[in-house]
Amino acid sequence: MKLIDKIIARAKSDKQRIVLPESTEERTLTAANSLIEDGVAEIVLIGNATEIQEKAKSLNLHNIAKATFVDPANHDKRDEYIDLLIDLRKHKGMTAEKAEELVENPLYLACLMIKNGDADGEIAGAENTTGNVLRPALQIIKTSPGIRVVSGAFLMFTSMTEIGEQGVLLFADCAVLPNPKANELAQIAITSAQTWSALMKDEPRVAMLSFSTKGSADNEMVDKVVEATKLAKEMNPSLLIDGELQADAAIVPSVSHSKAPGSVLGGKANVLVFPSLEVGNIAYKLVQRLANAEAIGPILQGMAAPVNDLSRGCSVEDIYRMVAVTANQAIESKKNK
Repeated sequence: MKLIDKIIARAKSDKQRIVLPESTEERTLTAANSLIEDGVAEIVLIGNATEIQEKAKSLNLHNIAKATFVDPANHDKRDEYIDLLIDLRKHKGMTAEKAEELVENPLYLACLMIKNGDADGEIAGAENTTGNVLRPALQIIKTSPGIRVVSGAFLMFTSMTEIGEQGVLLFADCAVLPNPKANELAQIAITSAQTWSALMKDEPRVAMLSFSTKGSADNEMVDKVVEATKLAKEMNPSLLIDGELQADAAIVPSVSHSKAPGSVLGGKANVLVFPSLEVGNIAYKLVQRLANAEAIGPILQGMAAPVNDLSRGCSVEDIYRMVAVTANQAIESKKNK
């Protein structure tokens, strides 16, 4: 069984309530239909039920009626969510009038449902920008305890089974934070390890990447990675992590033995943490295109509950798989509470 199939199977075994705020977007609705048919998750669609089902009928989608519908303008918990939003944002001057407006915004409503315990995760971004998806998530759901940084990771499925875990690697940060400081990079390492554990059910082996291996170069950019590695070890002493490492020393045992003898990773890293967004984004796209690797993500990390952002160029399959990923994150999050 492929590893992505295991992620989907795990979601089926413990169904989570996943909210899709972009409920009339064609790809989203098509993916929702398949997710319901396959029993991957309990799908919650935000919008007018009649409008959504008419759209589904026009697309010949027969399972949408089995979803849960929440109409932003008319549902039983509207007042409850208004009060919740006022309470969460009163220190920022949230008024009742503004809260009444925002609870009818599907992206805000989805986050309020999660915060209130009425849903377990959210997927959006097929027709909204990353900023629009993240803003309500950060305001309402917020970050995990001890974490102040949200980052974006990609699961990279390659044909090179000798690398990572049967050819699978996690790359981070590839989507959110342009130039993390050392303490932020350490938090990215910690949350990337958590993402790996949640999705792969396997021990993370984290490499903190640089253009230097164990002091082979002297530069402030190298110093940042060294400091981040130290901080990550302090945050989680049991984490299998090493740095600073060049990419080949992280994933090729023979190179590791030569460049970094004694490394706890031994060239068998499965989680690669890049020193900046620029490097991470370029790396994942090059591996995707040149090695014909499959990239699943960005998977948002560091949130107190799973909210994931899609590319506006996403496919139906991308949405389907990201719902399964989000469900796995939700399962793991509940275990850790």
